[in-house]
Amino acid sequence: MNFQIAMFLGQDGVTNGAIYALLALSILLVFTVTRVLFIPQGEFVAFGALTMAAIQAGQATAVVWLLAGMAVVEATLDILHRFRSQGRFSIDILGFLKLAYPFALALVLYQLPLATLPMAIQAVLTFALIVPLGPLFYRLFYQPVANAPVLVLLIVSIAVHVAMVGIGLLIFGPSGAKTLPFTDASFPLGPITLNSQTLWVIAASLALIIALYQFFERTIYGKALRATAINRAGARLMGISPIFAGKASFFLAAFIGTLSGILIAPITTIYYDSGFLISLKGFIGSIIGGLVSYPVAALGALLVGMIEAFSAFWASTYKEVIVFTLIIPFLLWRSLTVRHVEEEE
Repeated sequence: MNFQIAMFLGQDGVTNGAIYALLALSILLVFTVTRVLFIPQGEFVAFGALTMAAIQAGQATAVVWLLAGMAVVEATLDILHRFRSQGRFSIDILGFLKLAYPFALALVLYQLPLATLPMAIQAVLTFALIVPLGPLFYRLFYQPVANAPVLVLLIVSIAVHVAMVGIGLLIFGPSGAKTLPFTDASFPLGPITLNSQTLWVIAASLALIIALYQFFERTIYGKALRATAINRAGARLMGISPIFAGKASFFLAAFIGTLSGILIAPITTIYYDSGFLISLKGFIGSIIGGLVSYPVAALGALLVGMIEAFSAFWASTYKEVIVFTLIIPFLLWRSLTVRHVEEEE
């Protein structure tokens, strides 16, 4: 290996590590607020990338009907809950707007010339389709069991992940897809050339890391969200809605996952099941951060990206084995240094 090869591998490692850092942040965000290890986080990456590719191909993706179906189920559950508590069937204005949103979005998608739209508008439509799935996931799958032990929440996450992989295959098919890069510019840096898409990935990761750290460490709202994970009953008594906190954290996680998918879609081919492996590497970064520290989780994810890149050069056959083995010493270290507290029933 010479210096030029090392620079190329370093560039790939930083790019991959930046994406893993985004996913580590979203996994950490959801866990600190809801105690949920959000395994389906990777599906937002895959769905975001494939939806963006479908829009650029001029296709009105069927994700909008998945969104509509989940909105109908949510509205039905809300109406039934109101009937049990008030003795009558009714729907408020907010509920009606949430129910009408996916159908209005479907009308827009089937009327617009999607392939000829500016890329910024295509990205906005992708966010409009995928991000609302986050709060719907929480409402339908996690809110009914919000007070359950962490193990139960983990089992629910696994079930949702398996279901979403199957739905992804049904919607997008087995073929992979790539999207157009944001810009075609490139910048020479010594013996290598930096792609502008790489700079977009790094810039977005740094911006979100700083923003999330400031939000959760410096603002009263961020501390309020974290309080719901520590003591849901106490947070409720202090006027903090655990339901709103859960939906907000899932909304942010869906936004970060969709953004990650849009960022990496021009760099690599994404398949319907690609998200799980990507999010699993982000999970390793969040484990390195102890599921509590945003900066350390980001650094851990960057370390995972660098090890993956150099492992691909030295031992490509065992690249994934090396990356996932990395989690073992950190788990052992935390097991020996962290005082264990049994979860209260």
